[in-house]
Amino acid sequence: MRGLRALLAACLWLVCAVSASAEPSDRARLAEKIIAPMSLGEQISEDGVYELLNSGGQHAGYVFETLPLAPLPGFSGAPINVLVVLDLEGRFISVRLLDHNEPIFVSGLGQAPFHAFFEQYEGHSISESMVVGTPYGGATAGGSLVYLDGVTKATASVRIAHESVLAATLAVAREKMQGIASGPPAHPNPDHMEDLDWQALVDQGLVAHKRVTNAEIDAEFAGTVWADDDPEASDYPDETYLDLWVVDLGPPAIARAVLDDDTFEELQRFMEISDFDEPILVVETARHGLVSEDFVRNTSPDWLSAEQGGLPVALRDADLFVGLAEDVPEALHDGAALILRTDRRLGFDPAAEWTLKVQAVREHGMFQPEIGSATLALSHATPERFFTRPGQIERLAPWQEAIRNRQGDLVVLAALLGVMVPSLLFAQSWLAGLAAFTPVRLGVLAVVLGFVGWWGQGQLSIVTPLAALQTALAGGSYAFLLYDPFSLLIWAVTILGFVLWGRGLFCGWLCPFGALQEFAHHVGRLLRIPQIDVPARWDRWLKWIKYAVLAALVAVILTIPSAMDKAAEVEPFKTAITTFFLREWYYAAYALFWVFLGMVLFKGFCRYVCPLGALMAIGGALRLRRWIPRRAECGSPCQLCRVKCAYGAIEKSGRIDYSECFQCLDCVTIHDDAETCVPLVLQNRSAKRAPRVTGHPNQVPAE
Repeated sequence: MRGLRALLAACLWLVCAVSASAEPSDRARLAEKIIAPMSLGEQISEDGVYELLNSGGQHAGYVFETLPLAPLPGFSGAPINVLVVLDLEGRFISVRLLDHNEPIFVSGLGQAPFHAFFEQYEGHSISESMVVGTPYGGATAGGSLVYLDGVTKATASVRIAHESVLAATLAVAREKMQGIASGPPAHPNPDHMEDLDWQALVDQGLVAHKRVTNAEIDAEFAGTVWADDDPEASDYPDETYLDLWVVDLGPPAIARAVLDDDTFEELQRFMEISDFDEPILVVETARHGLVSEDFVRNTSPDWLSAEQGGLPVALRDADLFVGLAEDVPEALHDGAALILRTDRRLGFDPAAEWTLKVQAVREHGMFQPEIGSATLALSHATPERFFTRPGQIERLAPWQEAIRNRQGDLVVLAALLGVMVPSLLFAQSWLAGLAAFTPVRLGVLAVVLGFVGWWGQGQLSIVTPLAALQTALAGGSYAFLLYDPFSLLIWAVTILGFVLWGRGLFCGWLCPFGALQEFAHHVGRLLRIPQIDVPARWDRWLKWIKYAVLAALVAVILTIPSAMDKAAEVEPFKTAITTFFLREWYYAAYALFWVFLGMVLFKGFCRYVCPLGALMAIGGALRLRRWIPRRAECGSPCQLCRVKCAYGAIEKSGRIDYSECFQCLDCVTIHDDAETCVPLVLQNRSAKRAPRVTGHPNQVPAE
């Protein structure tokens, strides 16, 4: 134990000493990421926008981070920070990931796929409509969208990252390239109500309408190879090709006049959840339609795009059923209808004029047809009276945003910990003495596995303390620790547990993978699978493996930090908990190996290999009390607790090895049970036995 305390003190001294080094320069960090012959110029904005200089020192573009300009919360609740280098024409020179805390990449897929995603921006322009996904049906032409390949199992994270890049880039483009300072976007005013019906909407221009005849669409393709590829247009020139209606459904007064009651209520619920989205209804009643036959709901429509002020507006299907009000013309009831959504945080102003573009697509040829398209545009703006423009909102710090976005999960976690910790601290003996203690414990572990692990992504990992060590050595910022408040709360309680119990609180009660291994053990016992009983001598030696693994990981972080992602795969947590085994087969096989081994060898990974467990054991050197009750007979002569301890944490002398104790409370149950604890059983027998009488029989009193 003294050795562990010394090791812990040395680690703390190292971290504190190195952390005291000079603070890093944010500008220097950005400058080193600019590829020569370009260089970083002067800062020209309070939001951290810099000039990009060419080899001659001339202004060649802009360099900026997304975090100050568009702190959109990621899946973890913390923003994703990306470095964007843009030329003067609005074309991406490079887009590079700086900081994030997305669990799927931090503790799952690794960093490489996320970095690769951002490489796709190079060469594209902000004037292009870029979306994350793949063309429907494998098509590559005929639409106006530019597709960026997402990352399997990380769609939410890459989509948020893409929106952050767009929002920040469009803000810079408007202010620096167009001279339009970005202000707070207009929001629908929920208090503004008007008595409107369909005819009033049409009369006041609150509905935009565009009709295109077959003759007009033929004129668009005249003189091209596609001129004769629509026989219906040639045969019926006066018939309608496109009959398009557009309504902004953000203002409640307008939405109520257009939609039936059920759709209106559903839309209001949608807007309560996605209060930054502006819903737009598009209806087409002629033969063109709105999307291709390969369209997938909840994605970007392949035939529709939009722009405002010369910059693209991202559109996406809201996946809502459309029911129209009774006074809406019957033709619209029978037409193709979609409710699209666009994010106001990306700069869309619903009160300013914007343009919806519809792609008319034709094919020429049979086997490998040439695809041609024409753009049909419709402009629209909803009057200012339906909106409100709040004053400039002071942005929360990233860690505050992270807390706000996970406040529901944090409340549940705090409630769980608020019951668990006091129960273990003040009612330990009562809890261990419950007749239903095992079901209660398994119930708690089920919550830890399901809620803390799979739902909350709160599986602690050795990656976090090693990243903190790397930050200390590099003299960087520890702000990344604040980006995941859910895990940070577990870390805080775990460190408190070091003082009160040692490693046991986390390893025995709060580790999702440990809970999974314990369930595997119970399944193995239920199936009556023979168990592996490791001899005491081997058990003592095997327990040192985890310290060797921890030392190896520290060596990796000190010598070849780029290999840390691969080295940390020694933990199966990422596969089993973060990605729910949805990874490459070899990762899944490795994680399943430990789960199935747990059916015959009680928590083998936790006891022998886990580097986080080794760190927890070292942290347990902070323990200030011996919380497991002992008697003088414990160890001499009684060995019952030692024999029953599945973790091998009790020595023959009766001494508790707290660095190996997982706080299962089995020994506490035995200690307090008068029918199980050998000293208590013997004591009770002595108390019940009639007193032995000595002396002459005549001196024995009559009964």
